[in-house]
Amino acid sequence: MAEAPVAPPFRILPRVTERNSPFWTGGAEGELRIQRCQDCHEFLHPPAVICPVCHSKRLEFEVVSGRATVFTFSVNYQQWMPGPELPYVVAIVALDDAAPVRLTTNIVNCDPESVEIGMPVQVIFEQHDDVWIPLFEPSAAQAAP
Repeated sequence: MAEAPVAPPFRILPRVTERNSPFWTGGAEGELRIQRCQDCHEFLHPPAVICPVCHSKRLEFEVVSGRATVFTFSVNYQQWMPGPELPYVVAIVALDDAAPVRLTTNIVNCDPESVEIGMPVQVIFEQHDDVWIPLFEPSAAQAAP
C-alpha cells in the first residue's frame, strides 16, 4: 500500500474509543481493520457491540485487503472550510472482501474528473497524530496503461 502525501490537509478527526480504535489506528501497520462477527461472519461498520444479523457479542476486528470499488461519488468544487485543495472527491466505496461494508472517504492521487462508478481503488492512510484516516486511490491495475 502506498503512503499518503507528506503534508496532509486539515481534517476533523474522529473520537477514538475502545470500540473503534482498531479501525482508526490500523493504518500505522498499513492495515485496514473491519469488525466481523465471529459467529455469522458478517462484517460490520461502524463498529458495534452486538451483531445486527445474529445478535452475537463475539465481535473481532479482522484485516481486509483494502481493495474496493467506487460505489458513488461527488466532486467538490466549493471551499467549505480549510481542507483538501479543490477540487476533491468525496466517495462511498464498497470493500471487495468485506461485504456489505461501505466507507465514506476521499479518492486521492488522481484527477477528480477521472473518477467513475465501478472504478477499482485501494486504501492508503493519512496520519494525523494517532489517527490514520483511510483514503483510497486508483488501484495499481487501474493505473496501468
